Amino acid sequence: MARFLALHDTLFDRVEHAGAWLYPLVARAVFAATLLVYYWHAGLTKLGDGVLGLFRPSVGAYAQIFPRQMEAAMYDISQLSAWHWLVALAGTWAELLLPALIVLGLATRLAAVGMIGFVVIQSLVDVRGHGMTDADTLGAWFDRFPDAAILDQRLFWLFLLGYLVLRGGGALSLDAALRRRRAGAPG
Repeated sequence: MARFLALHDTLFDRVEHAGAWLYPLVARAVFAATLLVYYWHAGLTKLGDGVLGLFRPSVGAYAQIFPRQMEAAMYDISQLSAWHWLVALAGTWAELLLPALIVLGLATRLAAVGMIGFVVIQSLVDVRGHGMTDADTLGAWFDRFPDAAILDQRLFWLFLLGYLVLRGGGALSLDAALRRRRAGAPG
């Protein structure tokens, strides 16, 4: 039994040691595999036409972010305020930039905090603005169905992002490369 316990401890000590650099890398890879294209696609649909579209969100952007206000304005964005424009622009850029920063491991913790805020706001808009309140879509925690789009899936997203807030991008990230470069630079 002692030999088995020693083998167990040796094996999992190595796993734990590898985890310091491996787990943040895997977390960023999981984010890339599951959420990067999802958010980039959503962000690209919010861009307006042409080069100035980077600063002029599409009508669809406003409809996705402010569904009730857009319906009340009969989908005429000129009826909305500068605040609506700023929120739509910030949301569009957040969907494009924050995922890229996470995957690159650049400002990982800050980008993950931003994405946590984004996911929470996205979920509130989905529930309150788009009326996604049916049991299959909204879901419930501690039930036997683990696949609801909002409460179940997004809790996993938040866990992944929370891990990156706590651990950062890891040793194989641009954050770490910049830290190493700064540490080696003459002071």
